[in-house]
Amino acid sequence: MKSAEILVFATKGTKSNEEARILKLLQKFSLQVVPFERANKFKSFINIIQQALQTKPRLIVMEGTGVLGGMACLFLQWFFHIPYVVSSGDAIAPFISLNYPLIVPIVKVYEQTLCRFCAGFIGWTPYLVGRALTFGAPKGVTAAGWAYFSRTVEQLADSRVSIRQQLGIPDDSLVFGLLGSIVLIERFQYCYGYELIKAFQKINPNNVTILVVGDGSGLAYLKQLAGEDMGKRIFLPGNVPYEQVLDYMAAMDVASLPQSVDAVGSFRYTTKLSEYIAARLPVITSQIPMAYDIAGDWVWRLPGAKPWEECYIDALANLMATVTDEAIAIKKQAIPIQPSDFDLETQVVRVTNFITEIMKTN
Repeated sequence: MKSAEILVFATKGTKSNEEARILKLLQKFSLQVVPFERANKFKSFINIIQQALQTKPRLIVMEGTGVLGGMACLFLQWFFHIPYVVSSGDAIAPFISLNYPLIVPIVKVYEQTLCRFCAGFIGWTPYLVGRALTFGAPKGVTAAGWAYFSRTVEQLADSRVSIRQQLGIPDDSLVFGLLGSIVLIERFQYCYGYELIKAFQKINPNNVTILVVGDGSGLAYLKQLAGEDMGKRIFLPGNVPYEQVLDYMAAMDVASLPQSVDAVGSFRYTTKLSEYIAARLPVITSQIPMAYDIAGDWVWRLPGAKPWEECYIDALANLMATVTDEAIAIKKQAIPIQPSDFDLETQVVRVTNFITEIMKTN
């Protein structure tokens, strides 16, 4: 088996968007990619160890924080002194607590151990880098992500017309939308899009349409909530090809980016922010750090600790009822053309320097 500088894998799975992300960031290096099968995680755990011992890479880079991937990294570092770097977009223990609060103490130990013994941490936000450093990571760097596709203003305008015609949304409708993974948090009966439908149903404005694009365990739940408005005023088309993401966003006027103001949401930017910017969409979000640090006059910051709370939904409903075309146009004008935080080449250079210096000292 051919040796490479870096052995890399993504615990979200082979061919996933997270694997594509880390391969882009590490494009300047010689890589050995280990497929990670989510359907057979233990087999993947064994494969990582076997390939690392056979090829003896200078470094392992893991995208994600899946337990068996992390345990493989820890095993190889403890017993064979192969250093590893972790890249992550979530605070692990708080995220797990949403659905599995009883195992949080165990997950906390895992998260802190993973950071304590790593050679470095790549955070999707600077807040996650700071969290890793407090857990003992020796150094860190931020790589916030980027939009994989782009559209000109003219292309966005064409997509706006064609997607609305395809779905049956009136040309003059004000579309509040969201694109993302529609995963149901059963403990709170919440998923992305819930806040849009609930706010819409509070006021039922004649000029507003809801468009939630994506799939997951919460899609059937959203369809149930939509009721008679499904396919008339509320549209839930499911998954769309990734290369068409910006086209569907172009059909929207305002984008929802709901995040909890706590140890889950406050550490995130969310992966869709760079794409909302590329689609020239003003954003509604909560009062998380990103809404002040990254976003400027092109966002509405709503009150409330959770996007499923009445306080947040009432504020969103009021915005739906009162926002004007002029107000939206002003927000759009304030959207940065190419924010450096989401520039791919800048992040590649940053991560390349970070990884190069780690390999020099390990």
